[in-house]
Amino acid sequence: MKRYVMIVMAGLALLASCAQNTKPKAQNEAMGTEEQVPVFAVGTTRAVKGQIRDYLALSGDIVSGTTVDAYSDVAGKVTKLYVSVGQRVEKDEPLAEVDPSRPGMTFNTGVVKAPISGTVIALPAQLGMTISQAVPVARLAGSGSLEARAFVAERFISKMRVGLPVELTLDAYPGRTFYGRVRELSPTVDPVSRTMEVRITVKNEDNALKTGMFAKIKIITEEKSSIVKIPAAAIVRRYGEQYVFTVETDPKDPAFTIAHKRIVTPGILIDDQAEIREGLEADAEVVLRGQSLLEDGVRVRVVETTAPLKTTY
Repeated sequence: MKRYVMIVMAGLALLASCAQNTKPKAQNEAMGTEEQVPVFAVGTTRAVKGQIRDYLALSGDIVSGTTVDAYSDVAGKVTKLYVSVGQRVEKDEPLAEVDPSRPGMTFNTGVVKAPISGTVIALPAQLGMTISQAVPVARLAGSGSLEARAFVAERFISKMRVGLPVELTLDAYPGRTFYGRVRELSPTVDPVSRTMEVRITVKNEDNALKTGMFAKIKIITEEKSSIVKIPAAAIVRRYGEQYVFTVETDPKDPAFTIAHKRIVTPGILIDDQAEIREGLEADAEVVLRGQSLLEDGVRVRVVETTAPLKTTY
């Protein structure tokens, strides 16, 4: 009898459980509740039409455009120096005296004069040193425009040509940019470093630049205007495709917005900015954050807006 009662109670509990499981479904059907459509939160920005440029970042030294060594006409001992390193001299100004006298023989001292006007940047000859005509007494940097000297890796040589615009910045002048142009390309490549020397004429109107300064150099290799550009982070690369998502009004229900997938053809990519050659127009609202979870046509809600890129540099 006891066993019979336990079996009956278990059956009642099973029926109650089934009733509870079927009740919500019946209620949902009676109320006509629809399945919820997921909405993805995204951050966006706008595509702009503007300028973009590709450049090669290098480092180099500020050097004189003209460097000339001064030599003595006679061999002998340096008995007097008229100048010091860093001093400004004019052409034919005396630099040093050299005494060619020998034991038992006396000669007039020879005067070494500056071959050009400029600044003394080195004095290989020291007071009391015996020199020959092959040893330079002083080295002068001409007073003409300064130059920057840099070295370009072999793989970038095809981008180089005379006349390319250049921008230079120096730690000595924070926030200031100096300008110049590529003046000369070396006809050879160093077989050890695999680099080519590049000479750049630099504008130095207020004489702020000094020989020997270190410079960060940007050689502008390509420049375009009136192109569509967006942050490079907005581009999705997957399965051999490159595309972006734009935010548009849902044509089925204008109360909602959806993500629309657009295949694009990127161009120049520099400084986290990407040129879009095809597939996107200026002023389109582009998904910048949250696009990795999106599919074409899903509903989205814009929760963050980032300012567009600058149209010019």
